[in-house]
Amino acid sequence: MTAAVSGSGTLQHLIAGGIGGTVAAAATSPLEVVKTRLQSSVIAFQPTATPVLVTNCNAGALQASTVAMRPGNTFQCMRHIFQTEGPRSLFKGLTPTLMGVAPARAIYFAAYSKAKQKFNSVLKADSPLVHLCSAACAGVTQATITNPIWMVRTRLQLDAARMEKFKFSAVQCVKDIYTTEGVRGFYRGLSASYAGVSETALYFIIYEHLKSEMRKSSYSDISQHSFQVKDLFMFMGAAACSKLTATALAYPHEVIRTRLRQNEGVHRRYHTFFQSLLRVWQEEGVRGLYGGLGTHLIRVIPNSAIMFATYEMIVRLWSP
Repeated sequence: MTAAVSGSGTLQHLIAGGIGGTVAAAATSPLEVVKTRLQSSVIAFQPTATPVLVTNCNAGALQASTVAMRPGNTFQCMRHIFQTEGPRSLFKGLTPTLMGVAPARAIYFAAYSKAKQKFNSVLKADSPLVHLCSAACAGVTQATITNPIWMVRTRLQLDAARMEKFKFSAVQCVKDIYTTEGVRGFYRGLSASYAGVSETALYFIIYEHLKSEMRKSSYSDISQHSFQVKDLFMFMGAAACSKLTATALAYPHEVIRTRLRQNEGVHRRYHTFFQSLLRVWQEEGVRGLYGGLGTHLIRVIPNSAIMFATYEMIVRLWSP
């Protein structure tokens, strides 16, 4: 992935990326649930005094609920879910996440590493353009292959507490999507994921630049065959700063992706990326386009720091 390790074997990057992504995803799962709910228009924390339940009643479709009140911050949202739906609800969608994050991250890091080798041979080595093209190729590859997994995860996370005891499992969710929407249903939100490649590309440009500055710094002696504790914190810091900047600039695609994937029954309001973007802008303004941003940042910054530090550590320790 990096200049120092771009020549390492693909298997090395597959395993390192998979482990790093899994560790980070499991640690931040509750924040992912809260963020998805805040992004959605079907389920939200409404500012009402008493609990209200609104469901989509089309046969076989997932039902989505409108929960009682809108807590003031991320952790109040988390507490609200915990109190009204139980602790397990904070981990909705974790099964497909754990099933998907390892192959998704493995695919991404491996594709990035291979693409970077190719682009370095035809463009100025390790230039921002190389990082941009490599990240774009990796992002499109990952999004295309893994979109069905994230579609199922989103539906499970939006499956709030309902009046009946029946709960959807990942398998039941897959069957429901296929029955009601067909194979195309598993690829809802893919256009928004493609738009999100811009965030990933920006992230890698910043991250690679910060790593390059770290190598030049007299305070760091990072090498491709060693890994020290101070290196761990440097990689975590670089990843956190890069993710904060890239996410803040490109966040609206996250909201649009959730809207495209949510279950609206037969009265679907969100159809394509640009139509959805325009609709949210007209109906909810800038605030709607950045719904859940605070929660998202609280989740993705430590997630990214943990994932990249783990990845870099494994790659270097594995190197001969």
